[in-house]
Amino acid sequence: MSTAKLILDGKEHEFPVIVGTEQETAIDITTLRQRTGAITLDPGYANTGSCVSSITFIDGETGILRYRGIPIEDLCASAKFPEVCYLLIYGHLPNSEEGAEWRRQLTLNSFLHQSMINFFDHFPVTAHPMAILSAMVATLSAFYPDVMDDKKIDLSIVRLLAKAKTFAAYSFKKSIGEPAVYPRTDHSYAANFLRMMFATPAEFYEVSPVLENALNMLLIVHADHEQNCSTSTVRMVGSSLSNLYSSISAAISALWGPLHGGANEAVINMLQAIHRDGGNYRKYVDMAKKKDSGFRLMGFGHRVYKNYDPRATILKREVDLVLGALGVTDPLVDIAKNLEDIALKDDFFVERKLYPNVDFYSGILYRAMGIPMEMFTAMFALGRLPGWIAHWKEMREDPATRIHRPRQVYVGPNKTAFTPLEKRERSAYQPKFTKE
Repeated sequence: MSTAKLILDGKEHEFPVIVGTEQETAIDITTLRQRTGAITLDPGYANTGSCVSSITFIDGETGILRYRGIPIEDLCASAKFPEVCYLLIYGHLPNSEEGAEWRRQLTLNSFLHQSMINFFDHFPVTAHPMAILSAMVATLSAFYPDVMDDKKIDLSIVRLLAKAKTFAAYSFKKSIGEPAVYPRTDHSYAANFLRMMFATPAEFYEVSPVLENALNMLLIVHADHEQNCSTSTVRMVGSSLSNLYSSISAAISALWGPLHGGANEAVINMLQAIHRDGGNYRKYVDMAKKKDSGFRLMGFGHRVYKNYDPRATILKREVDLVLGALGVTDPLVDIAKNLEDIALKDDFFVERKLYPNVDFYSGILYRAMGIPMEMFTAMFALGRLPGWIAHWKEMREDPATRIHRPRQVYVGPNKTAFTPLEKRERSAYQPKFTKE
């Protein structure tokens, strides 16, 4: 095993070097503080490996994304979302018997207890779908308190995957004042969600195969993405031995942020603003180049990818297929393609490797499917569920797991004596009270 040397205060320390299966190199500093009294400082954890994982591999320099070794392109071309869920959570694609039982369980567990359905009546109409989704997922532990029973972990997992899509669809129905539509046992995972979203009790609704396939692909490309903010949240919360449902609820809240799951909504807002301004996309490209303009092109660049996001390549093709099949003309698509064309050729963007990412086209695709913008982040959450579950399960089964407890570099005041109230200067603390 190779080692890395650190010289601190004239003393030399050696630490083991770990190399992953894709030649990723890490310096194991587990004993750093114990041996040296020092810690590392890495705001945002951009250079810190928080775990060893066998779930997802990303090479941001070359634009590679693989789930359990299988390229994302192959999964999107040939797999269904439930298969990908099984792959991520259990480490292999299901055989015919496993797959049939898995799909059966996902269907049967889609239904909600009537007491759970009653919860939706008490959320205000203005409640954001992510607020409802997070709350309802956390509530599962109240209805199913056996969630930490080792013999029922698989059942807890399938309950979560099955009911989450029902939660999301019901939250949408609540927001538009329509009654909930129950799932059906003869529909696929994606088709069931679309039917619960758009069907009404009074009308027959047939799920479009084009939309079903598009949703299947969207869910797959979002299924996992290594140690991002929300996935790291799952591991952080789960490391305290918190149950599956509460850990996933926390991840949903983390995903809600505009810098994470809300980014595709920001793309649509930007495209709409450009459209309202006459579609003058070149004006906004020029603005993006100026630091003092306060404007940035949303959906370009990625914390990990320094090449074209492979998920964006997949979704770009799907946008053309869906719009063509539905006969939909969307002016925002033309603006998006023009922005992308400029960004791929303009030296300013090329030098900074600001390529379109998955958020750039996912919002356009959701919009074409008729899914409202306030549901975009909830859609992202549905796709990311199997990845979150897989990481929670992997962490739980790893005997080396310790409760997460990051350190800090303290920069506050040194030891300070307490000053009694009668000796304090009034100028040091003068609260302002307003008379009513």
